[in-house]
Amino acid sequence: MIKLNNLNFKNITEDLLEIFLKAGEIAKEISKRGVKITIKADNTPVTDGDIAIDKLLKEKIKTITSNIPIISEETVDLKQNVKIKEKDFWLIDPIDGTRDYISKKDEYTLNAALIIGLKPAIGIIYAPAKKRLFFSYGKNSAFEINNGIKKILNFKKINKNEIIGLKNSSNTPTEVLDIYKKHNVSQTIRMSSSLKFCILAAGEADIYAAKARAYEWDIAAGHAILDHAGGTITTHKGEEFLYGKNQYKNLPIVAKRTENLKE
Repeated sequence: MIKLNNLNFKNITEDLLEIFLKAGEIAKEISKRGVKITIKADNTPVTDGDIAIDKLLKEKIKTITSNIPIISEETVDLKQNVKIKEKDFWLIDPIDGTRDYISKKDEYTLNAALIIGLKPAIGIIYAPAKKRLFFSYGKNSAFEINNGIKKILNFKKINKNEIIGLKNSSNTPTEVLDIYKKHNVSQTIRMSSSLKFCILAAGEADIYAAKARAYEWDIAAGHAILDHAGGTITTHKGEEFLYGKNQYKNLPIVAKRTENLKE
């Protein structure tokens, strides 16, 4: 058991990478043979892949930080007026983009974030079908392993000719369109999973905005990775984005590769 005042974020993160790779292989195997789907109380689908990976990740995390509570999308009861009392906790989304996973698309991700003092301290996101593993554990300590090759994520822009925005659906709300207009977005790409935050951190796109939607476990790991790579995440009003809110609901969000998108 690790004491909270003696946490080594680098060691914790690196200790979890192998289990993420294993979980990714399990996710692909289940997808290949055909997933079993049930509908949750909130009318969203959950698969046997979600359940298996949730169990695997939680078991490993408990062996490393047994004194830190784990909040998972697949086990939290949102019918209750839930709000965690602790300021330090894990947020897990075993498969973000479950509908993509069911449809055998390649953007689904496995996610875990360690929240310390209501802020993300560690983020791990794995996109098994793309073989892209992203992780971070502090400022200037954000990385990607792509097909076995490790590189530092530092938000450097890849496409210097245009400002690329990401969106989660084909119907973009007016307030999001206004934000994209303000930042001179010239092209938008639809992306439904947490992979969008990693794409920003890798410099492959510039900005993502959304109205209040989804839950904290959908964005916490991506928040850590983007922030540690040099990006920013705020509310639409520019306020700091904190975790542990009532029922873990997200506020409207603006995520940027860097503050100055022309860099």
